[in-house]
Parts: sequence; C-alpha cells; structure tokens
Amino acid sequence: MFCQTLTLGHSPDPDDAFMFYGLAKELVATHGFKFEHILQDIQTLNERATRGELDISAISVHAYAYVSDQYALLPSGASMGDGYGPMLVARTRLTKDEMRRKRIAVPGTMTSAFLALQLWLGQPASQFEHRVVPFDQIFQAIHSGVADIGLLIHEGQLTYRQEGLQLCEDLGAWWGRENDGLPLPLGGNVIHKRLDLPKRKAVADILAASIRYSLDHRAEALQHARQYARDLPADLADQFVGRYVNHWTLDYGPKGRESIRRFLDRAHHAGLIPRTPDLEFVGTIS
Repeated sequence: MFCQTLTLGHSPDPDDAFMFYGLAKELVATHGFKFEHILQDIQTLNERATRGELDISAISVHAYAYVSDQYALLPSGASMGDGYGPMLVARTRLTKDEMRRKRIAVPGTMTSAFLALQLWLGQPASQFEHRVVPFDQIFQAIHSGVADIGLLIHEGQLTYRQEGLQLCEDLGAWWGRENDGLPLPLGGNVIHKRLDLPKRKAVADILAASIRYSLDHRAEALQHARQYARDLPADLADQFVGRYVNHWTLDYGPKGRESIRRFLDRAHHAGLIPRTPDLEFVGTIS
C-alpha cells in the first residue's frame, strides 16, 4: 500500500474526462494513492512537462521528444488517430501548394498535430506562416481573417462543416496511407522518473483500471464526459470519445509503439526535433 498524493495533468476534453472517470469518481482502487487532477490545455501541459512539474501528465507524442530524460511513457492512455486525426480546414478547399502560402492557425507548436503538419507539408515551421491560437478559437480565427486555414484537434474535427468550412487534408488518414496503415500517434500519458519503479508500475495499473472501467461502463462515463464537450450533441460526443478512447488507449501494442518510433524518427531526420528519443515505457525499455 502506497500513501502519496500525485499531480495528474490532463485536458478538459471529453476523451480525457471519459478516460479518467473511474479515477475522478473514486470507482477504482487506488492502493493508497491520491490524485490531484489538474485540467489544462495540451500545449500548457506540454510546456509544464519540459519543466518536470507534474508527476503524471497527458502530453503530445511530439513533446515526448523533449522530456524523455525526465518522464517514462505509461502503456495506457494513448490517443491514436487510426485512419483519422488532425484536420486542415478552410473556407474553400486548397491544395498543398496553396496551403504553403497561407496563414495556418495551429493549436500549439509542441502538439503532435503541428509536427504532423510539418511532415505533411515537407517544410519546417520557419518556412510557412502560422499563428498559435487556442484550439477552441480556431474557427473564430478563420472567420475573422486572422488565419486562412485551421489545424483542428479535439471535437472541431466533427463540427467543421457546421462552420461552413471544407476539409483540405486529414493528417491521420495521410499518415496511415504513408505508413502501412499505422495509426498516427497523437497523445499519451507519462510519469516522472523521480517516482521509483514500483510506484510507476502501480500508477500504470491504476490508470489502466480507470480506462477499463469507463469502457465497461460507457453510458455513465459518457454522461460524465459530456460536461467537458462544449455543447457537443450527445451523438457527436459519443463518436468523438470512441475515436480516441479505444483498444489503443488500453495498450499501445507493437503497432502503436512502432508508429511512435516511426513518427519521431521521421521528424528527427527532417530536422524537426533534436533527436530520436529512446522510448521508455513503464515496465520495459524498447
């Protein structure tokens, strides 16, 4: 039995809320651990991870390249785009060459969506015009003329048509076409290495139990998650959660781990990240 309070950072979004429902409502055993839930957007969590501030945190796979010396990946909690993912939308459909000459609103420079965008364009960030906008203000940025194109994460991927916008590219679908059908690795959970190995393993088991509880009690977990869905209708909230909390979330598996390796290796060879990090998962190093 452990007795310790740990900080747990995750996004105020329906998929994360669904994932941590069992933990937040104390419906799974925590073996003496207490968890302080800290809800912040993913860009902020990425930045906090670079400073090693939180014990456990959701982060972008992109950001892991910068924090692998401090954090290990937990085997569960992944958000994978299996044939879908971050979307580029605009008022009219644009080609890749046209998009290279337009202003793109992005939800953060450390997000996996932004790294995928650079890989897809074949250009580093310094070679195209972009503006960081909070993810829930990207539609507004397009409508106001602040940006010509929006890079969508979260539920905007399901509602962009209602905004009168058109899909230019789905980066998750592109990644799958280019990489033998592998999912696009977007987010994961990490745990700080200041915690010893038995504690890391215990926390990994607790978080996996929370995810499994939500999948086994889907209706109740969805009802909890909808309070973070920003007025998303029930059917779309269900669809969005299903996209990003599924079998990949329980465990990356060999294909998920290979996709992370490939994603970060390609980014390193393109000069977009300083190195390809060793992928250290709780329980193994591979």
